[in-house]
Amino acid sequence: MGEVAVIGLGGMGRAIARNLVRAGHDTVVWNRSAGPAEELAQAGARRVDTVAEALRSPVVFSVLSDDAAFAEIFLDSGVLDQARPEVHINVATVSVELCRRAAKAHGEYGIGYLAAPVFGRVSVAEAGALNILAAGEPALIDRVQPFFDVIGSRTWRLGERPEQANTAKILGNYLIACAIQSLSEAVSVADAAGTDPGQFVELLSSTLFPGPVYAGYGSMIAQREYQPAGFNTALGRKDLHLALDAAADQSIPLPFGELLRGVFAQAIADGRAADDWASIAEQQPR
Repeated sequence: MGEVAVIGLGGMGRAIARNLVRAGHDTVVWNRSAGPAEELAQAGARRVDTVAEALRSPVVFSVLSDDAAFAEIFLDSGVLDQARPEVHINVATVSVELCRRAAKAHGEYGIGYLAAPVFGRVSVAEAGALNILAAGEPALIDRVQPFFDVIGSRTWRLGERPEQANTAKILGNYLIACAIQSLSEAVSVADAAGTDPGQFVELLSSTLFPGPVYAGYGSMIAQREYQPAGFNTALGRKDLHLALDAAADQSIPLPFGELLRGVFAQAIADGRAADDWASIAEQQPR
């Protein structure tokens, strides 16, 4: 079994690291706060005190929250000058611009860089059933495929430029936001007309729109229950802005995205930043 490091132990990072430990890999873990790393150390991982130590592993996964966190830890700290992993796999949903910057910086130090954001919530990660959106040098993906096989059910190879994977992930999340908004509009009208919202959502998700997006988010909207948050509104707004930026980079307008910009801004102003992003439905009259 190979040695692998996981940097960033939020819900997704913890699930990935735990599955790697269970699969028998020598798993090194680092997190800014000690608690999650201690928890994984008790499960069999090897905790280190610095990012530089984690970067001594030949394969490194990082699972950080956003562009700023990734840049602070890897690009602006000088840490890449201290270690030489074979490949660094960035699982986070980051901007296309940050991805390009990261790939360039890693290349300057002879470090392979892959983008591998995922589709799936923490519960899916815990089950080792993520869909992995991978892009970068094909030989590097081949090198880390055994690790992908542990944490995911399928690896989608989306191109040889890492930003291709980030673009796909950003647009996938954009479509979820669009679905949430359209669901909230339809449910509000059905509710006002006297149709039971729960039954209406069940009808839609059982016939016209089967699948987890309409069923899961539709249920939250119908019941107006947005906790616990699987993916909160603040992160949803961040990813919406990434989609708008990616579209602007290609000189392509996203009219619905511009509408959603205002919806997310108002939802956060109303105190829903920590609620599940389905809570943007509350901007729609009921």
